[in-house]
Amino acid sequence: MEYRTIEEWCEILDSQRIPITAKNRIEGPYPYYGANGIQDYVNDYIFDDELVLLAEDGGNFGSKDRPIAYRVSGKCWVNNHAHVLKPKKGLDVDYLCYSLMFYNTNGLVNGATRQKLTQSTMRTMKIPCLEINEQQEIVQRIKKIESILNDLNGQLELLDELIKARFVEMFGDPVHSEKYGTRKLSSCVAEKSDMVDGPFGSQVNTKVDYIENGEIPVIRTVNVKMMSFSPTDLKYMTREKYETVIRSQVLPGDVILTKVGTIGNVCIFPNAFDEAVLSTTGSCRIRVDNSVVNTQFFAYNLMYLKGKLLEIASAGVQPFLNMNHVKNIDILDVPLEKQKEFADFVKEVDKSRSRIQKSLEASQELFDSLMQEYFG
Repeated sequence: MEYRTIEEWCEILDSQRIPITAKNRIEGPYPYYGANGIQDYVNDYIFDDELVLLAEDGGNFGSKDRPIAYRVSGKCWVNNHAHVLKPKKGLDVDYLCYSLMFYNTNGLVNGATRQKLTQSTMRTMKIPCLEINEQQEIVQRIKKIESILNDLNGQLELLDELIKARFVEMFGDPVHSEKYGTRKLSSCVAEKSDMVDGPFGSQVNTKVDYIENGEIPVIRTVNVKMMSFSPTDLKYMTREKYETVIRSQVLPGDVILTKVGTIGNVCIFPNAFDEAVLSTTGSCRIRVDNSVVNTQFFAYNLMYLKGKLLEIASAGVQPFLNMNHVKNIDILDVPLEKQKEFADFVKEVDKSRSRIQKSLEASQELFDSLMQEYFG
């Protein structure tokens, strides 16, 4: 396979970039791009072309599912955190983008806290050299799989909306419900130990105690998405270390709520794991008393309160939910039978979700294999 460098195959338009500080941006219709996509919208543009933006610093370097390059088309503004590439004759712009999206940047980026891909290094990055018609054939194959992925993700989003609509239909607005009263979250657990946060920083040395492979998964806030648990970039610890922080144990069916950073994300820990442990005080584990409240109902109720939780957390200098905040969250006081009716509805929807998820995983595997085959 013959290769050409970016310098050989692209016009590099970095010198035309102009950063604008947030306070100096004037709102408008044109996207303002940075390393990882649109950062804002402004009232003017400096580019009007078919381009590829490649992260310079602050990009998703090393990620297997978050790209470091993306396509832009038409009028836009780009700051100095993304390299601006315009393909020369003979190079398809989409082919260029796909070739760079998940480029192996090992040994190419530098910087301990904020990695950077310098322009001089970027110029040497190599792209498989094919005839334009071959490039376009590859692009069409990849786009076809992307279309399937987008469709499947859209179906999952519709199922999420269906569940949310059903919740409101049955119980009203969880923040200002006229159908039901409320009870404090602390009354939804049987024991004080059923509601705990993660270990304090002094108890865990993340550089030593977090390992890539081990017996016990460590749940960080990045793993807690809204109503789903993401095992991406999951860390582990030894069972020996786990025994010292077992107070923060998480079991399947436990509810996890984030208290710092992305505040208010909530999910139910899945049955795919036997046990795990919270990483830090950035999240808490709630083991609800099922004689009082249904877990599915409880989790969805919390999900609807995210805006309220953000308000509470933002009252201090550093946005943060402490455990007293969590204990005093108002949960709808709904008869258990009605809660179970909602949970049964979720269970039926989840059957459809499972089928779609399997198709999504198979399609993603095909996409990944094509990207590997064509771009290494």
